[in-house]
Amino acid sequence: MNFFRAQISHSRKRLASFAFVIGQVFLLSSVGNAAEVYPSEDWEDDYDPIASPDAIPGGKINIGFGPYPASFNYFLQLSTQAGTVMGLMYDQLMTLHPVSLDYQPMIARKIEISDDQKTFTVHINPNAHWSDGNPITAHDLAFTFDTILEPKNLVAGVIKLQASEFENREVLDDLTMRFTAKRVHWRNLLSLATTQVFPKHVWEGQDFNKIDFEFPVVSGRYRIAELKEGISLKLARRSDWWLEDQKRYQNLDNFDEIQLRFNPDRDLDFELFKKGELDYFVVGRASDWKTKTDGEPYAKNWIVKQEIYNHRPISFSGLVMNMRREPFDDLRVRKALAHLFDRRRMNETIMYNAYFMLHSFEQGAYDEKNPNTNEIYEFDKDKARRLLSEAGWQANPQTGYIERNGKRFVINFLLSSSTMEKFLAIYREDLKDVGIELNVEIKDWAAWTKDMDEFSFDMTWAGWRPSLFDIPDQLWLSTQADVKASSNYAGFRNTEVDALIEKQRTVFDVGKRKEITRQIDRIVYGEVPYVLAWGLDYMRLLYWNKFGTPPTVLDKYKDDDLIMRYWWADPDLEAELQETKDSGQSMPPKPTVIRFDEVFGAN
Repeated sequence: MNFFRAQISHSRKRLASFAFVIGQVFLLSSVGNAAEVYPSEDWEDDYDPIASPDAIPGGKINIGFGPYPASFNYFLQLSTQAGTVMGLMYDQLMTLHPVSLDYQPMIARKIEISDDQKTFTVHINPNAHWSDGNPITAHDLAFTFDTILEPKNLVAGVIKLQASEFENREVLDDLTMRFTAKRVHWRNLLSLATTQVFPKHVWEGQDFNKIDFEFPVVSGRYRIAELKEGISLKLARRSDWWLEDQKRYQNLDNFDEIQLRFNPDRDLDFELFKKGELDYFVVGRASDWKTKTDGEPYAKNWIVKQEIYNHRPISFSGLVMNMRREPFDDLRVRKALAHLFDRRRMNETIMYNAYFMLHSFEQGAYDEKNPNTNEIYEFDKDKARRLLSEAGWQANPQTGYIERNGKRFVINFLLSSSTMEKFLAIYREDLKDVGIELNVEIKDWAAWTKDMDEFSFDMTWAGWRPSLFDIPDQLWLSTQADVKASSNYAGFRNTEVDALIEKQRTVFDVGKRKEITRQIDRIVYGEVPYVLAWGLDYMRLLYWNKFGTPPTVLDKYKDDDLIMRYWWADPDLEAELQETKDSGQSMPPKPTVIRFDEVFGAN
């Protein structure tokens, strides 16, 4: 996954995870004052320890893939869909080992770092080539950066921000390119190493802003085989991928065909899954998990039902407030709105007490030695009323609504689906009781995204997966508050946080960097840019029992993102599934709970 594909999800799944979502103490802490070479000189190609040696190439998988994106060009359209598709089609300079997290060569056979940690020399693998047979060269890499940084190209702000960290770029020869960073930053190697490379000989002279759905020349394992606009995308496995013979890519990317079906309605996806038209389904709602996953297919193990625990970062979600607007620019108002969100009641009455209450944006920064001491904003109408009164909001006895300077307190809440309406119905009741009017407007995904990119909202629902690389820039840096399509939805600005972000940039020790992350989190949390909701530390997965999976089912650091990489179509299982369905018999059960560390250690 490309480092620039930093933010992958809001509302549904536009999570903010830079590069691979990983959170162990690893190589980033080992970059010292001496010159370094990555990967290390003793690196050897070896098999992926998560991938199963029993994997069988062939077959296909049908995946529900959310709403149809405006583009598959992730650099223009920050979405899960675009990011995943480009990740399958275009290789990056390096990858990270799925468990040890060491750097592994890909397009770049090595990257050298100077003693002052500012100069990076990239050496391209002479065997790397495009799907049309042309070699991948340093000129392609230079073209990639030129394309990203070209002002007329509508590349997302966060991507331009990371690319702009390298101020000088020089092609030394066809296979060598030198980058000079503006400043020392622990992230520079990561951002460079995980850059995807564009084909200069194909895209040069084209309007990059119009490269949306056609990608005739690729470098990765998959290519587009068929696109039905707004309906589906078929990806085909390439038999001539230039890394095909590497050990670490054996037993991976097993499906000959990946069928991605677009649909913004999760409930419809669930129905399609139950009919067998989709092969797996991640259950987002606790109520569905409790009430809609029983009956014959589950009892007879035709559908596998598993709770899976791994090391993926715990997402945060909640109601984001647009601090660029009144009255959300007032901390007292934001705190009052937090005290009016009765999330414990919602958890008890709607979600079967499946969740824990969040009081941090960075769950992974805390541990037993460094516990989270952030205040929990409990439901408290009296406290909310006092805060609103202090902010100048007083009740109009004729209407019952609160006003300030003759203007009623009205919140226009923007949604991209109806899923959150039942929660907002409870919120609306409690807001009304203190004199605040809540109006809800539901827009389709494209319209919602446009409003979010332009910060045209009062409040909305947003969810993010924090990066355990401790990368707070995209969410909280003041300079991102007014950048179109920025991830700083709230318009958060704080000079102390800016200073801590700046300080963190030169801290290579992971432990020390996490301490800075905790400081940032305490400040941000205290400013209440979001009314935080709830969290879940496992994934609820359903799938038809016709696939081979690694013993861990998923990888170490992600959720279902890499199912298409690690699973495979098992003809024997598929035949058994059909036979048992026809006869009404049961298939052997599979574990209902998977804990990565236990399973991986045992295997």
